[in-house]
Amino acid sequence: MQNEIRPPLTDAVGEVREVTAEDLSDAQPMQGSFADIAQALERSRGQRGPQKAPVKERVGLRLDKDVIEHFRKTGPGWQSRINAVLADYVKTGQQ
Repeated sequence: MQNEIRPPLTDAVGEVREVTAEDLSDAQPMQGSFADIAQALERSRGQRGPQKAPVKERVGLRLDKDVIEHFRKTGPGWQSRINAVLADYVKTGQQ
């Protein structure tokens, strides 16, 4: 079956035709063919890599609504930016 010529999966405009059992007859599991890519995909589904910095501690913190709105407007990573502001405050020794 490997030497058999099959019609392409897409037509001239890019529409994909229905995949048949014959199309899949030579398919192999991704784990065997592309183990490194499969591992990377597996990791990207929620598994974290090794920590690059010390682990942070989870705390419950009540902040003013306007403070939260200000940081949320800055987009993803807003909690990290709050942490950076607080860390800078600690480093400068302000009280």
